[in-house]
Amino acid sequence: MENFFKKVNYSQSSSSNVNVNRSYLITDLDLGSLKADPGERRPISDYDPRIRGEVRKYYIEKGSCQPILKSYPSSEIGSRMRQFASSWFKGSHSTWLEYSVEKDATYCLCCYLFKNEFVHETTGDFYASKGFRGWNKALERFRLHVGKVNSVHQKCYNKILDLSNRRQSIQVVLDKHSEKSKSEYRMRLEASINVARLLLYYGLPFRGHDESESASNQDYFLGFLRWPGDNHPDVGKVILEKAPQNDTLTRPMIQKDIVNACAKETLKVIIADLNGDYFGILVDESKDISHKEQLALVLRYVDKKSEVVKRFIGLVHVSDTSACSLKKEIYSLLSDHSLSPSKIHGQGYDGASNMKGEINGLKTLIMKDTPSAVLNVVGGSFKRRDLLLHHQAKNLKQLLKSGEAHIGQGLNQERGLQRLGDTRWGSHFKTLDNFLVIFSSIVHVLGVIEIEGSTSSDRNQAEYLLTKVRTFKFVFMLHLILKVLAMSNELSKILQKKNQDIVNAVEFLNISKKRLQDMRENGWESLLNDVSSFCDLHDILIPKLDESYFPGKSKRKCLDVCYSHHLRVEIFCAVIDVQLQKLNGSFDVVSSDLLLGMGSLNPVNSFSNFDKGRIMTLAKCYPNEFDDGKLRDLSYQLDTFIIHMRGGNSKFSNLQVIRDLEKALVEENLVETYSLIYLLVKLILILPVATATVERAFSSMKHIKNKVRNSIGDQYLNDCLVCYIKRDVFANVSNDVIVDRFQNMKTRRGQLY
Repeated sequence: MENFFKKVNYSQSSSSNVNVNRSYLITDLDLGSLKADPGERRPISDYDPRIRGEVRKYYIEKGSCQPILKSYPSSEIGSRMRQFASSWFKGSHSTWLEYSVEKDATYCLCCYLFKNEFVHETTGDFYASKGFRGWNKALERFRLHVGKVNSVHQKCYNKILDLSNRRQSIQVVLDKHSEKSKSEYRMRLEASINVARLLLYYGLPFRGHDESESASNQDYFLGFLRWPGDNHPDVGKVILEKAPQNDTLTRPMIQKDIVNACAKETLKVIIADLNGDYFGILVDESKDISHKEQLALVLRYVDKKSEVVKRFIGLVHVSDTSACSLKKEIYSLLSDHSLSPSKIHGQGYDGASNMKGEINGLKTLIMKDTPSAVLNVVGGSFKRRDLLLHHQAKNLKQLLKSGEAHIGQGLNQERGLQRLGDTRWGSHFKTLDNFLVIFSSIVHVLGVIEIEGSTSSDRNQAEYLLTKVRTFKFVFMLHLILKVLAMSNELSKILQKKNQDIVNAVEFLNISKKRLQDMRENGWESLLNDVSSFCDLHDILIPKLDESYFPGKSKRKCLDVCYSHHLRVEIFCAVIDVQLQKLNGSFDVVSSDLLLGMGSLNPVNSFSNFDKGRIMTLAKCYPNEFDDGKLRDLSYQLDTFIIHMRGGNSKFSNLQVIRDLEKALVEENLVETYSLIYLLVKLILILPVATATVERAFSSMKHIKNKVRNSIGDQYLNDCLVCYIKRDVFANVSNDVIVDRFQNMKTRRGQLY
């Protein structure tokens, strides 16, 4: 027989194939990289068998990807346009059917996870990797795909059931722990969780440079973990050195898993509070300490207590900041939390130029026209700051003696120059205001540095700055920018309030615009008088305003304008126009009809601005919520509503803002009676007013990821931020759910059941 058949070494062939195949496998488990959209997932066979089980557990716990969209893409099949229907997610297909927004196709979660174990069976590959798009025969094909009891789909579904039940796990069956070992494991795990909770709550680092047992300068996690052991003998017997060395629950990977479990349970509470209702999104992007572009997403919605809340739900690194890529990342983040884009009923963007166009903001204008190096020189040294304060106190003493200043509570406060903040809009106004008040002290300190500076660079820089500061043009710019900022300072404060609705915001916006326009038309002489008086007080030369203007140092390049024209037209009017343009674009998404409709529902002064026609126009801005039939019903409700509101009920007579109206309707059990009006009020409340909440998230990001902790991974950074920013929610998450989440992430050495 050997003459006809060649003998094959099966063991060698099999080993060779395994080695070749494994060279293409993914061996590192990164749960953050696993895609929610089934059309973007890597095949399950691409993962190394050693981590494949953890990938399957992740997707089983997450559930089927079933996005609910306002409308799904249509395609021509036969002679008719067909599309996917969200109703297919219900019924017998709810446990396995998935839809890919990216591919516009359906998939089967069961077959994706386990079909590779039944490759010898004769079955199509559409529902596992290619996707199915035959919408005209979808329900029939779904039934054929499920098949009978022994079909491949049913076998895959049973695999999911087995893996979901931890008590049936082979690892649990073979490794039966005693009650004592389970108790010790839980005690050890809860000790690590408690320490992690404390560090997350205050935004503290977990690990240090040297985490060895003999290190004298271990960082917070191991250091804090010793405290419960020292104060509670029972805990001390099962943690750190007393724990099994292969199950100490202190390794960096374990710490990251605990943090991830904390973040997911916190987000779970937030998503449950939203309860599938409408929401607005606030989006902004900023660079972290390692210069990576990070996009933050905040939801604004009305919670179950009828309160308008804003919840941070995630930070994601974006390598491509094009509008298309940003949209994709936002949708992906929403999909991760089973939130449908169709529920978005308000959008707020700031800073992301690809989302709102290139806008040269007021902050950029200040940085160009104000010498920020002065702030760095004066505020960068404690010695110079003390010198500045000493000179300021000396001047104050002289003013008190001459009677130009008075003593009183809150008067003559110590002034200083704070650093301009990226997320603190009022910091620019405060800095310039203080600069004006302590101007003479700043000039004095610069003069000292010019003579006594420790390096030639400091002396030269001080000399240059002193020359620039003591000029009429600098003083003019200082007064101008300060006045412009003062007129929008109240608006900035209003927009940063947590409980602000869009109607009040627009009212203050109009006030700021009116003041700026009045300044442009009538404020020139007043500003010029203030600048001249300031220059006289500080011995600064005032140029002749009717002489020709020479840009730069050259006297040959004379323009056909006088110095007064240059200051008034090219600087004064230009700066105000830039600010007006910025304010005009602040609410460009909201049309005038929308704003008028909102104002008509404002309950102040017994609904003095009520206008049924404008409210009906407002409702038409939401065609998916208000079709022709509901518009007619809304019209009838409004007729009864306004009579009821003005009927003398004390609950409605003293309402001030729309938020008060929403609460009153809930408290008086009128939500069902005026259901359409209540819906309209809620849609108004979720419209984003400002992105201050997102900017605060970036402040927190800079606290978590700083110069010392600049190598934090994206997923770990996001998890830390979720717990730190929403610590009011995180504080109410129980240890039990965190323990369960941690145990379900992957197979653990220690078992609790």
